[in-house]
Amino acid sequence: MKRMKKRKLRKAIVFLNGVILLFFVSFFVIKKNSFFVEEKIDYVSSILNVSDQFEPDFLKWILKNYGNESLKNLENILKNDSYEQSVWHELTGNSYFVLQDLYKNVYETQDNVTLVGGVKDSVSISFAGDVSLADNWHIMPYYHKRGEDISGLFSESILTYMKESDWMVVNNEFSFSNRGEPMARKLYTFRGKPENVSLYHDMGVNMVTLANNHVYDFGRDSFFDTLDTLRNANIPFIGAGRNLEEAAKPYYLIINGYKIAFLNATRAEKFILTPGASETSDGVFRCYDPSLFASKIALEKEKSDFVVALVHFGKEDSHGLEDVQVESSKFYIDSGADMVIGSHAHVLQGAEFYKGKLIAYNLGNFLFNNSTIDTGILTWHLKKDGSSEFSFLPAIQKNCYTDLLVDDQALSLYRNMTKWSVNAIFLENGKIIENLG
Repeated sequence: MKRMKKRKLRKAIVFLNGVILLFFVSFFVIKKNSFFVEEKIDYVSSILNVSDQFEPDFLKWILKNYGNESLKNLENILKNDSYEQSVWHELTGNSYFVLQDLYKNVYETQDNVTLVGGVKDSVSISFAGDVSLADNWHIMPYYHKRGEDISGLFSESILTYMKESDWMVVNNEFSFSNRGEPMARKLYTFRGKPENVSLYHDMGVNMVTLANNHVYDFGRDSFFDTLDTLRNANIPFIGAGRNLEEAAKPYYLIINGYKIAFLNATRAEKFILTPGASETSDGVFRCYDPSLFASKIALEKEKSDFVVALVHFGKEDSHGLEDVQVESSKFYIDSGADMVIGSHAHVLQGAEFYKGKLIAYNLGNFLFNNSTIDTGILTWHLKKDGSSEFSFLPAIQKNCYTDLLVDDQALSLYRNMTKWSVNAIFLENGKIIENLG
């Protein structure tokens, strides 16, 4: 009897184990089959059935690099008729323009692009005004006399801010060379030794503008030396070149998954002496007639998320605006620019929001001479969602040294910047907003 009970118990246990085994086998078979069913969905074909605006090979590239989920979400967006180009950044962390360039390997063959990987909540792109590292002008003699490093020119707070900016741009208002003679009929001509270029690295400068009225002060050889010096130091430049193609060439910054095109032109001289680049001759990119610069802006807007137009213009030593500044700046925005940043006046001028886009008419001197003058750093905060905010860091140039303004002095400058502006308000925290009242 006991043996029979044991045999029945063993059979029951075997039967139970079999049932459990069958359950798990069935479970995994079902999961496996459903997995493969999901994998077999051809989202490329599904998307092409919904919309014909994408190349099949581009979608296959997206599938390979970003996975099924990105295309699955894209298909749902298209079916819901809620597609906008901005969805690509949400799906992949890169804008449509960046994705197209990566797909076509465009950046592999370009020498005018910097790629910054990753996506942050916000990145900072900063701009300052005129810089002179000329040995025959004020800054460098003071620098050598002090016998200090870059801290002899900038306070620690300013240097930290510049270096912590994701991208820092200044106007290079002189030539780098040991050659050439001062340009005839020019009252002021500026030239610095090529080795002075290392100070840009010490300052945290990432790019310089050259479309101005002093880069050609010592003639063609000195001008070419400037281009070569910056290139050899890996400091990108815009606004000047050996021909018009190079002078008008944009520089691209790929950052936070967006493509930004920077362009630079000048209309600074009342009596024009600095050569303008042509198809066959060297010089700067001129915009006395704004149509060529505007057409270049429009062209770049067709393949970039943002276009920044940096213009050398305005009346020197005046906080007031010339009509041509206002008119041409708005023309550039109408042509596709997302912001206009000015230099040349040697003093700060105000700002204006036009169609929601910022025009900063002049950033003045940043490190240029021995005058005591208000200055600052304008920063564009580009958010992950593609929105923008702007801020201004108040500073002062004094005794060939640039330092931060704080407390009442900072508040005073904010009030003046608001007074000089058309419809921009500089808040006490440095944020710049549009006056909608």
